[in-house]
Amino acid sequence: MSDFSKLKQWLQDTVFTPLEDKKMPVMEHLVELQVRLTRAVAIVGVVFVGTFFFADQLVQWLRVPLQNMFIPGSLTWVPTDLPLIPFVFLAPAEALWQNVKVAGLFALVLATPYVLWEVWQFVVPGLHAQERRFVGPFVLISTLAFYTGILFSFFFVLPFALNFLISYGVNAGFIPQISIAQYVGFALWFLLVFGLIFEVPLAITLMAKLGWVDAPFLKRYRKWAFLGAFFVAAILTPTPDPFNQCLMAVPMYVFYEVGIVSAGFFGKKRRPAGAQAAPAAAAGTSAVTPVPAKPAMAAEGEYVGVPGGRRG
Repeated sequence: MSDFSKLKQWLQDTVFTPLEDKKMPVMEHLVELQVRLTRAVAIVGVVFVGTFFFADQLVQWLRVPLQNMFIPGSLTWVPTDLPLIPFVFLAPAEALWQNVKVAGLFALVLATPYVLWEVWQFVVPGLHAQERRFVGPFVLISTLAFYTGILFSFFFVLPFALNFLISYGVNAGFIPQISIAQYVGFALWFLLVFGLIFEVPLAITLMAKLGWVDAPFLKRYRKWAFLGAFFVAAILTPTPDPFNQCLMAVPMYVFYEVGIVSAGFFGKKRRPAGAQAAPAAAAGTSAVTPVPAKPAMAAEGEYVGVPGGRRG
């Protein structure tokens, strides 16, 4: 029992006590997190009720890239030469479940701005002023990039991939009949992956801003990034064919190159080695090196606030 008490005291002193905030203890942080998560889930649920009401229309829109190609010049969809492809369901609840899946994903995408707002309200009191100026625009741009990736996949990548795959099967003499579950899973996964691919430059920029990587480092590992893009695409593609793998790997590597350029502009500037050696050499010539005075310690029990305001 004494060993358990010592372990409990050690956890309290080394883990829980440093996390406590005299303005808001750990339990109050957890309560606030619970409240904000509850709000986010409630909003997603309300939006889901609306999207499920229009689930049939959403599934019909999701079927548009199957037999149509988008023409950017006229901003219209043009039918392809593919024959009419019927959809079938192979289980009693398959059609209902696909409507639920599509409505849930659309509800989550539509409610993402509010969810990010709740996350921001929970995190912002613990950030410094300069961190707020950086994190706010980064979250906004990353959200826009995710939506852009979804739209790019829906209008350009998905129609091209579906037309190639279905045409290949038709030319081989097979009759196309697609399960609604297989098609919806294929389309939603494609949209989600391309939304994440468009986040690659922002992720590289963030790492460069934090000083974890820089442009010369990224340039040295170009060939490994190229190989890694195809390896990741081989895992993420819903079908094992090399065509879809290339459709994902090539944009992923292109965005890696964009991330190199962005890291060069926005990355943390490192001081050259000569500039660091000069002050050290100058300090070595002096006979007596002054010892910097230690800052005055806060009185016991006095709370030193974090710049950026208090949580409340």
